[in-house]
Amino acid sequence: MTFEEARAAFPVLERVAHLNAGSVGPIARATVEAMAVQEQADLEQGRSGIAYIRVMLEARDRVRGQIAALIGAGPQNVALAYSTSNACNIVLAGLDLGPEDEVVTTDVEHFGLLGPLHASGARVRVAAVRDLPAQGALDAILEEVGPRTRLLALSHVAWTTGNVLPVAELKAQTGLPTLVDGAQSVGAIPVDVTAFDYYTISGQKWLCGPDATGALYVAEPEGLRIALPTYFSQTAYQPDGAFEPKEGAARFNSGAIPRASLAGLEAALAGAPDWRFERARQTAEHCRERLAERYEVVTEPGQATLVTFRPGGDAAEIVARLYDRGVLVRDMPHTPWLRVSVGYWTSEGDIGRLLDGLAA
Repeated sequence: MTFEEARAAFPVLERVAHLNAGSVGPIARATVEAMAVQEQADLEQGRSGIAYIRVMLEARDRVRGQIAALIGAGPQNVALAYSTSNACNIVLAGLDLGPEDEVVTTDVEHFGLLGPLHASGARVRVAAVRDLPAQGALDAILEEVGPRTRLLALSHVAWTTGNVLPVAELKAQTGLPTLVDGAQSVGAIPVDVTAFDYYTISGQKWLCGPDATGALYVAEPEGLRIALPTYFSQTAYQPDGAFEPKEGAARFNSGAIPRASLAGLEAALAGAPDWRFERARQTAEHCRERLAERYEVVTEPGQATLVTFRPGGDAAEIVARLYDRGVLVRDMPHTPWLRVSVGYWTSEGDIGRLLDGLAA
């Protein structure tokens, strides 16, 4: 697949510069067509019956396997989820944390992780890394680790600064259970989750899948309590609710996901070219260099596929003006920053439209 062919798969790119996959990625024609085929089947054949259930269960298992292959894991260690927030809640509810326990996180996390952390009952210790150089994050986070620390919980790529956090180094140095928010990493950069205990995956961002799709990696499924069971968590249950959990991480499966969404996610996963990570990295670095000619860039060189900078005005107003010019980016809450998401589909023309819009 050439770059031109990959880009042509996303009709929206004919009209706008889609630079906000960090929120929601563009959706490909093949993804929508796969969903439409499944919706038509549901319309004509109904949403019930032995064949319907069999096809749905087979699709769930296939998607689990495809996501597992993408992140370097086995299917037995992957559960389906609705989002990274949903996956974070599954882990934190199952850990049974209390007020005597501490969890270490950072000040560049999304509420999708922070909310579940604060609802967990544990004391949350926040390492201040936002204004530090990327190489300084490790020591700052380690300083918050103490004898009561039961969990490290942080992003692989910070959704605010765009910098890569030292998740592997933290796990190696502390040996502590580690929950990694992969919302800005899976589908954007190469990922091998097997060094971690828990890793969350978003379907609608860099994987360009349908809304309300995602997954959760669990290294040792039997070591995490099933705190939020769904019908898809069990292989058999009794009238009083006692149940036999599924083997492996499937016991943490979220509830029903529409067959159309499963079909769309399969198509999205299949449509990503082999060269996507290298292309996205190179284009993100090029975008950073172009922005640095005119603006103060927050994201350091050599990071991932998010580029955050100070646009020199009200960031929210600038986002709205860029939208009117067909450029999709977003501002960062509680900061004067604007964030650009660079995907493998991003062209030089997209970056040029961004720069022209900013200049205007």
